[in-house]
This record gives sequence, structure tokens and C-alpha cells, in this order.
Amino acid sequence: MIARLLVRLVAWIALVYLALPLVVILGASVTTTSFLAFPPQGWTLDWYRKFLADPSYVSAFLTSAALAGVATLAAVLLSVPAALALTRNRFPGRDAISALLLSPLVLPYIVLGAALLQFGGLFGLTRSFLSLAIGHTVIVAPFVLRSVLAMMTPEQRALEEASSDLGAGPWQTFFLVVLPQIRPGLVTGAILAYITSFINVELSIFNTTADLNTIPVKLFNYVQYTIDPTIAAVSGATIIAAVLIIVILDLTVGLDMLSEKR
Repeated sequence: MIARLLVRLVAWIALVYLALPLVVILGASVTTTSFLAFPPQGWTLDWYRKFLADPSYVSAFLTSAALAGVATLAAVLLSVPAALALTRNRFPGRDAISALLLSPLVLPYIVLGAALLQFGGLFGLTRSFLSLAIGHTVIVAPFVLRSVLAMMTPEQRALEEASSDLGAGPWQTFFLVVLPQIRPGLVTGAILAYITSFINVELSIFNTTADLNTIPVKLFNYVQYTIDPTIAAVSGATIIAAVLIIVILDLTVGLDMLSEKR
């Protein structure tokens, strides 16, 4: 009993510790001073108004959201077939291919960004939305693949064989048997992929321009010259958007159900 209480206490302390930076950012975003201050001195939404009134910030925010969405969708479409091939077949080099597909998890993003810039230059794909989408797909696909691989169990294979024995075709088996079984891993991987893409700076900075900019890169460039509550307001808007997305997912998909299945 005491051990359980201690574990819960430590867990709550860890959660509070992790949430404190978010509280500081939100507090600094509503201060009336022209510099970052916490606790906030006064209360105002002027910094949010300034951020929303600046077309460059809105454009960068929308670019990041669209880029993360495209990269996540591409990662899902590529990772699910790859996971099925790796778990349902035995062939020479399978482990090497699996390690290669998961390698972006351990490679520095700045190295991948530089490599993408040089490689894309051979095909005229540098500094474009397509080059950014390709790069982001490379770095986020392993999150989806790793999460889906964890769902590919021997029990699921038995259900697939039973479905085929009962007369279901490959597509029916996939949508009615496989997809419901891997959905927890798929949703979890997609969330991690979207977040990773949205906040990426190291890879994006190699392929952005003045007209094509993501919000993390814009903030990175902005803080080199000016530090004011606008930075906190943009970060606060990102936090609020992330919370809303999590709430929507919880209401529609059910995050508790996903965690229980995992």
C-alpha cells in the first residue's frame, strides 16, 4: 500500500515537473511587459493579437501544420505495408532492411537535412514543399513503423488465417481484422510522427526560404535578434492547439482504450 502511494506520488511529481515549462510559457505570453516575464506583470492578449496579425507567422504555422499532416499520412501509407512485409515474410536481409528503415531514429536530423539538401540538389528538389515533405517523411516514418510492428503479434496472424479460411479476401481481412488490431499502434505512431514533424528545426532549416517557412524555423531565426513575449504567444498557441487535438482524439478515438490495448 505504501509502495503504491509512493509510486503515485513520484508519478505526480514527474508530471508537474514536466508541465511547469508549459505554465511558464503560457504565463509569459500574457504579460504586459515588452520582455519575457514570469510571473506575468499584468494580463493582456496583445501578443497573441500581434502574432495573429502577422501574415508571416500565420503562413509559417499553416505550413508546419500542412507539412506535418502530409508527412504523417505518407508515413502511415508506407509503414503499414512495410510492417506487414517484415512480420509476415521471411527473406534474406530482413533484419538489415528493418534496421535501415528504423535508422532515422538514431541519426542526427541535422545530418539528414544536409544529406537531403545535397541529394535533392541533383533532382532540383531543394527548398520546396516537396523536399520538406520527403525529408519529414523519412524522419517520422520510423515512429509509425515501430509502433505498428509492436502490434503484429502471432495471435493476430492466427486471426488473419481464420479470416481467410472463412472466405474473406485479402482486402476484407486487412480492413476487418488487421486494421482494428493495429489501430492502437497506428494512432500512437501517427501522433508521435505529427508532433515530431511539427516541431522539427534541424532538418527543416536546410530547405526553408523566406516564402516557405515553418513555425519552428521562424522562431529559431526570430530569437537570434529579438526576444519578446511574441515568442511565448506563438508557443502558447501551439500548446493550446496540441491540447485541443489530444482532447478531440480522446473524444473520437479514445486514448484510454488505446493504452489499454497496448
